[in-house]
Amino acid sequence: MVKIREASVADAVGIARVHVDTWRSAYRGIVPDSLLDELSYEQRAALWERILEPPTSTFTYVAEDPTTQQIIGFVSGGPAMDREDPLYKGELYTIYILEAYQRQGLGKQLFYLTVERLIEMGLDSMLIWVYTDNPARRFYESLGGQLVGRQSYEEGGVMLEQVSYGFQPLTGLKHHSSTNTQTSVTESENES
Repeated sequence: MVKIREASVADAVGIARVHVDTWRSAYRGIVPDSLLDELSYEQRAALWERILEPPTSTFTYVAEDPTTQQIIGFVSGGPAMDREDPLYKGELYTIYILEAYQRQGLGKQLFYLTVERLIEMGLDSMLIWVYTDNPARRFYESLGGQLVGRQSYEEGGVMLEQVSYGFQPLTGLKHHSSTNTQTSVTESENES
């Protein structure tokens, strides 16, 4: 049974490995190869150490393989980064799962755990940004996401486009989060 728990600073290296490896497998052909080739486990680990350092208004959960105890996926979220949009109060910032563990329901578990946590934080709506060319868009659409925005930016000499999916109200999504029997969710031992 996959174990899902709240992340701590000690998980930064494992999260960084998943982050870099999934970017390289999922975004090849979407973002410039030079950008993917420059990704560094060390730099991502340092970034995640800063993100996970308490106190924080965000949250991160990791999924561990039961046999190896290695982190195989993660999700992070919290208050919406664009505070000027009054419609969406919460945001799912990142959700990444190693390719070998995809299409087994883990993404849905992490998604619904995020919904549950945002509701606990008093945030009744959620936004997710995804690359326009990313086939994972179908995942968000299948969960009821409504296409609500579009933005472009330049990265590595290439213009990239993202779309956003909105979910509201989150309370209608919450009941799905407790339906899985294949996952154990535990609270962080470091939680205060």
